[in-house]
Amino acid sequence: MTIEQLTYSATELLKKLISIESFSTHENKTADAIEGFFLQNGIKTFRKGNNVWARNAPIKIGALPTILLNSHHDTVKPNAGWTMNPFQPIVKDGKLFGLGSNDAGGALVSLIATFLHFNKKENLKYNFIIAATAEEENSGMRGVQFILSEIGKIDFAIVGEPTEMQMAIAEKGLMVLDCTAKGKAGHSARDVGENAIVNAIKDIEWFHSFKFQKVSETLGPIKMTATIINAGSQHNVIPDSCKFTVDVRTTDTYTNEETLAIIRKNVKSEIVPRSTRLQASVIDKNHLLVQKAKQSSIKTFGSATSSDMPLLKVPAVKMGPGKSDRSHTSDEFIWLKEIEDGIATYIKLLEFVIR
Repeated sequence: MTIEQLTYSATELLKKLISIESFSTHENKTADAIEGFFLQNGIKTFRKGNNVWARNAPIKIGALPTILLNSHHDTVKPNAGWTMNPFQPIVKDGKLFGLGSNDAGGALVSLIATFLHFNKKENLKYNFIIAATAEEENSGMRGVQFILSEIGKIDFAIVGEPTEMQMAIAEKGLMVLDCTAKGKAGHSARDVGENAIVNAIKDIEWFHSFKFQKVSETLGPIKMTATIINAGSQHNVIPDSCKFTVDVRTTDTYTNEETLAIIRKNVKSEIVPRSTRLQASVIDKNHLLVQKAKQSSIKTFGSATSSDMPLLKVPAVKMGPGKSDRSHTSDEFIWLKEIEDGIATYIKLLEFVIR
């Protein structure tokens, strides 16, 4: 198939996926659609939950190293700012509008098209696996991590996310901390009690101003941001509890567990992490994939946003068509030219890698 034919096929699949509601944990119908697409192209699929994957044919399992091509087909819920039907794919002025078109539908269908290009090619030096996975947007437990033992050994991976086809060779980790500052209730008119809001503010100021000693060469400093706060029951009662949430973007200089230990030493509030599993991810700059990207004039960078890349536990990069700034926005779109260029760039890079 030519790049033009692959682009048409990928775009039609993306239109179909946009038209199907696929919020995290409810992606079964888009999983069905992806299975159907592979079946129409004569490709056997495997499925676990709402995750669908396929292997190239012919394949020599265990005899050749394996490249994983992965992206997700779940979406966030549309926000109130949409001016059009988020589930109606509309092409206008070279743009394809629809929920999930940019994050990460464009990357997903471009990787699927790339897999079609390499499928059935003989004398390859690598095996290929394409995996369309679930629960990325909510960091759920039944996404790509749920199927890694089924897929088998992976040597390295490309994770499809909107990066304007630049290559993220590192990605910050993520911890969401639920914090509780304690106080003592009392009447607000009297000089009694201990205001939990004041105690929370002291800790929030620490999160805002603290600088970790080590700074990542690729990802920069750890970033901590208070994003939610809630306290009090009525105007004349000093609150004895103040709950707040902190978003922590970690780097490869500290593990999430080490970062959490430093936080607990410095704040008085109770700290409960929702999870510590999304560690920072960094691929060696001398890895074949990175070196071939540089030789192909593909820009590399460190990403502040999170994806499934750290869950793979193998050398991985993040790259795909689309622009990160458009993710989760009203009237989300991707340029059709971005899909075409994305497919061409993926194929060129991988052909360069597998020579």
